[in-house]
Amino acid sequence: MSDKPSVYSSRDQHIQAKGGLDNERINELLAPQDEGEEKEGPGAKSQAEQLKGDLFAEWPTSWDSYSAEGVDKAYAFADNYKVFLDSAKTEREFINESIAYLDGLGFKDLGTVETLKPGDKVYRNISKKGLMAAVIGTQPATDGYNILGAHIDSPRVDLKPNPLYQDGELALWKTHYYGGIKKYQWTTIPLALHGVAVQKDGTVVDISIGENDEDPIFMFTDLLIHLSKDQMGKTAREVISGEELNLLIGGRPYPDKAVSDRFKLAAMIMLNELYGITEKDLVSAEIQIVPAGKARDLGFDRSMVAAYGHDDRVCAYPALVAVAEQENPSRTAIVMLSDKEEVGSTGLTGARSDAYSGFFAEVYAKQNGSYDQIDYQAKVLGRSTMLSADVTNGYDPTFAGVVDSRNNAYMGRGINLAKYTGHGGKSGASEASSEFYARVIRLFEANGISWQTGEIGKVDQGGGGTICLFAAELGMNVLDCGVPVLNMHAPYEVINKLDLYTTYQAYKVFVEQM
Repeated sequence: MSDKPSVYSSRDQHIQAKGGLDNERINELLAPQDEGEEKEGPGAKSQAEQLKGDLFAEWPTSWDSYSAEGVDKAYAFADNYKVFLDSAKTEREFINESIAYLDGLGFKDLGTVETLKPGDKVYRNISKKGLMAAVIGTQPATDGYNILGAHIDSPRVDLKPNPLYQDGELALWKTHYYGGIKKYQWTTIPLALHGVAVQKDGTVVDISIGENDEDPIFMFTDLLIHLSKDQMGKTAREVISGEELNLLIGGRPYPDKAVSDRFKLAAMIMLNELYGITEKDLVSAEIQIVPAGKARDLGFDRSMVAAYGHDDRVCAYPALVAVAEQENPSRTAIVMLSDKEEVGSTGLTGARSDAYSGFFAEVYAKQNGSYDQIDYQAKVLGRSTMLSADVTNGYDPTFAGVVDSRNNAYMGRGINLAKYTGHGGKSGASEASSEFYARVIRLFEANGISWQTGEIGKVDQGGGGTICLFAAELGMNVLDCGVPVLNMHAPYEVINKLDLYTTYQAYKVFVEQM
């Protein structure tokens, strides 16, 4: 036997590993109890009941632990979220609303300040589709940051570069869907247009039509059931193809019968009148097709919210609020809101972009008074902690066959913590360390935060990813967590109000106490 000290001897939090229990100890632990032994006092538990309570994990519904006042606060928070969500159906709109909110709280553009001191509040607009915001802590930057990271893009349908055409005496737009969608879900529902276009002189015009009651709407048509024999024999993936998502935008011709493309011309005249653009301007335009209508309460009890874009704005909104409400945190609190997660987090505004890590570095330099690459990498990033704030699937009893019911998030049980994401054999996953995961759990339990754990579906069924791995690659401790969602990636998704409010509370505790 070696006389060297145990590898655990210098680590107080570790317990010496054991090779197994001997028979004598096993018999002691599992010795039959006296069946006639009475419990002492009303409500007293038997030894077995006590052991189960101490050793088993339970994930009770939050409705049993929330007070009436707490439920009222959750419903009020959800009302504010719905208002925000209705005004922020695209990345640009989310950023605009967020900056207006931050400006009202005294945040300043990071580029306008030379130095940072505790309590300062700064942000950076990343190409109008991403956002970083920070409240400077009392501790030095080299102690690390507490970060909440979410994405603000959602599945939708975009225009092709040359979208406008006429056929069958109708005016239509050719489209290209964005992110993972079931294409058939997007047909025969009211749709709205959101985005921007640039006029010939460089003027940028905002586009929003289809949301107000007096606005027209737009639609992807579907084949009538009477002629759907062949269509109904196709797989769900093939029922509607990408090339069949042609947006119906008009059906009235220009009156001059001698002119060709009269229906296309009439539609273009309407666009020019509304936004001062021509067909060539559509090439560079950024027009997104999203479900029309407002976020609505769902259920007789109004316990849920149905809306477009919960993934991932239902995490981005509470993350933004949790950081914006900070005044003098111990560690610098940062919220990171990125684009392009639904297509791999690529490009200038995706989480992989150096634009986000550049914000971390600039905050460090302006807080520290100088910049040192080794300190920044080893101390600032290496000591930073992050919650990757992203949704997961909620348990749906109608489709229980695709999930492991013992390892799935449930609606109304609070924020879901996921040690890893990915698909198949954890492909594309970033896995949190046991030590960091346990720290987060202890923090939440110490503050009465309802939490649960689960993963997306059965191992061979599918899966999903988040921005977690990109933050981990910078050297941070990162854990995925967020709100369970029904109908994920559908035009209308569903969340539970208590899960939303619990997630806000969890994010707030994290940036204040981690």
